[in-house]
Amino acid sequence: MTAFRQLIFVWAILQGLLLVTVAGSFLLSGFPSVALSFGVAFAKAALIFWFFMHLREESGLLRLAAIGAGAWLLILLILSGADYATRAMSG
Repeated sequence: MTAFRQLIFVWAILQGLLLVTVAGSFLLSGFPSVALSFGVAFAKAALIFWFFMHLREESGLLRLAAIGAGAWLLILLILSGADYATRAMSG
């Protein structure tokens, strides 16, 4: 029953982070809103990976592969954003 309570607790934290996201979208604008949104999204993704995908129970190699996949996704997003930003300036 302890695992069930732990998952319910993590779910409640995720709901709280959802409220932070919604409140931030109404109260903040510009860069602080984007920074808060990305921070909360990272926290939610980390909780989901760690608890709901059982990454905490896996070996170090699988954890390293998950971190590598996240780093690769971050690289792709940064390069796509850079491409989009430079095309908007020249047009």
